[in-house]
Amino acid sequence: MARNAEKAMTTLARWRAAKEAESGEKDRRPYLASECSSLPKCEKYRLEIIREISKKVAQIQNAGLGEFRIRDLNDEINKLLREKRHWENQISALGGPHYRRYGPKMFDAEGREVPGNRGYKYFGAAKDLPGVRELFEQEPPAPQRKTRAELMKDIDAEYYGYRDDDDGTLIPIEDRIERIAIQKALHEWKEKMSRDGHIDEEEEEEIYGSLKATNDDTAETGDTEDMIASTTAVTDPLEMLAPRFTAHVPVPTQKDIEEALLKKRKQELLEKYVGTD
Repeated sequence: MARNAEKAMTTLARWRAAKEAESGEKDRRPYLASECSSLPKCEKYRLEIIREISKKVAQIQNAGLGEFRIRDLNDEINKLLREKRHWENQISALGGPHYRRYGPKMFDAEGREVPGNRGYKYFGAAKDLPGVRELFEQEPPAPQRKTRAELMKDIDAEYYGYRDDDDGTLIPIEDRIERIAIQKALHEWKEKMSRDGHIDEEEEEEIYGSLKATNDDTAETGDTEDMIASTTAVTDPLEMLAPRFTAHVPVPTQKDIEEALLKKRKQELLEKYVGTD
């Protein structure tokens, strides 16, 4: 009785397959994903591959299938995974969703790669096969160390920072930071002046010390009062922040220069007239 039922089911299956072939309901999946230019068909073929992978991953969990059958199933699963990636790339090229970038990693947790050998995964009972278990137990190879010559090959003037200003981005940043620092210093100085109403003690000692030294040098000319007035009249913060310079030699005034020129002119006229006589 069971034999007759099996024959009936086989006959029905054949009849169904013939009808699908006649009506074109079941299209054969192309060998290359690039041959299909229809986005809905690419989506359908991708789902077919996912169903086949799910079925084979469920089958490979049975360790009683035998070593050869397990190896064949593992090879078929890896082949289907590569084919799935090709169809996902074709879907992205046709304007569909990027499954490889945003899609869920459905079978990544099931498979396991051998350290140092990327691309081929072992699923289910294939991870316990003879020769495969030892591969998972061994440590991954250490990365190869570079020699001194390889390390020195990429060292040039840019490594030492000599070309930092060539790109045109560092100088504007430094100028902006410098302006910010100057504005901050001015703001703090103005707050201090408005709060205290005078210069602090250290600045007063420095100013009065310089005035005392200048007073000794300029006591004969009588310009001490003018210098004190000009020093106390400085209200520009930028001038206060500017560095102070000290003259270690006597600097002639405008009056001294005029007297020297007049004396030289008299000497030239005197020599001229004395020579003519």
